[in-house]
Amino acid sequence: MTVYLELLRHGETELGGGLRGSLDDALTATGWAQLRTAVADGSRWDRLISSPLQRCARFAEELAAQQGVPLSLEPDLQELHFGAWEGCSTADLMQTSADELGRFWNDPYAFTPPEGEPLLVFEARVLSALQRLQVRHAGERLLLVTHGGVMRLLLARARGLPRKDLLQVVVGHAERFQLSLDEQGELRELA
Repeated sequence: MTVYLELLRHGETELGGGLRGSLDDALTATGWAQLRTAVADGSRWDRLISSPLQRCARFAEELAAQQGVPLSLEPDLQELHFGAWEGCSTADLMQTSADELGRFWNDPYAFTPPEGEPLLVFEARVLSALQRLQVRHAGERLLLVTHGGVMRLLLARARGLPRKDLLQVVVGHAERFQLSLDEQGELRELA
């Protein structure tokens, strides 16, 4: 049976910009407003699943309480760990590591930031989380409150994009996308 996934990226964060990865930044007032606006259409879900990082989890807690639905924190839906690049802006990296940054942007599967999480490992943990959600919550509508990298990965797969085009997928703060995931693990983007 199919599970219906709605993806919601966290809003603007206090330390904003750059490669935040596994840094646990809080939302700004603007970030909270972005998220509240993103769900103001009255949509309802059977349950919420969130990254445990506070930029996702704090809003998910608020929304789950408002809607009276269960919330689970899923560590495997955390952002890619950028290693030595955590907290760096791309402008800074252009000054210090331009060649490496270019290699990462051109094909993130072929180049891992220093001390970072390889994309194949990231992909395996995110897809493993989705497989568990599909088994546990088949037939349900889930809201996943997560990160840009997780959403890019899932959207790229749903759109059938080549791996090297992963970072071409655009996902803004507090942006929502709808997917379905069937028993065979096939993702489809819904209108």
